[in-house]
Amino acid sequence: MLTKKQLDLLHYINKCVQRDGVPPSFDEMKDALDLRSKSGIHRLITALEERGFIRRLAHRARALEIVKLPESMGGASLGGYPARVIDGDLPDGPPPPQARAVTIDAREVPVMGRIAAGVPIEAIQHASHNVAVPSAMIAGSGDHYALEVKGDSMIDAGINDGDVVVIRGTSTADNGDIVVALVDDQEATLKRFFRRGGAIALEAANPAYETRILPDDKVKVQGKLVGLIRTY
Repeated sequence: MLTKKQLDLLHYINKCVQRDGVPPSFDEMKDALDLRSKSGIHRLITALEERGFIRRLAHRARALEIVKLPESMGGASLGGYPARVIDGDLPDGPPPPQARAVTIDAREVPVMGRIAAGVPIEAIQHASHNVAVPSAMIAGSGDHYALEVKGDSMIDAGINDGDVVVIRGTSTADNGDIVVALVDDQEATLKRFFRRGGAIALEAANPAYETRILPDDKVKVQGKLVGLIRTY
């Protein structure tokens, strides 16, 4: 069972490969589906994989194979279960005749444990495993890593409990940046950063939490937020 956005993405990838011989970029997919961020494309790709329409191919540079297509798009539905569409009609244009393997540019970054979006918890741990993220999300200089979010203090910034945030390692930040802050060399937290004279304000994005004001020497910036991954 596919949502209209999931079906649109499947259709668009195939159409681009048929027309151009190469898959679209994350930016092209984002613009084609009128999404505000590339993380939305990542979520759609993950949903299509979970529903058995695409499969990640090992040892093929992060290629994705389209395993099946909805019957309405001219492809066979495996196992005898026809795909259905929720909320809307099919996109215009001729359906692609067959499935193809599609390369999606992605990189792995280490997941360094949990980060508190609430009351600070223990400092960042050693890497436990890796997660694949779109290369466009981690463009630029600096090392990147991921953290699992615990708490709801950044919910008004679109960061929920259980999300995975992608961080670019840096020791500096501008006012308003969402950062990983290490407090007293032992507690890590995810907050919005503001410098106020000789102090640092770590501001939540939830009115239920108070802004923490700390001496400058008590706070170390360890990275800035560059992306978010959410699993439904």
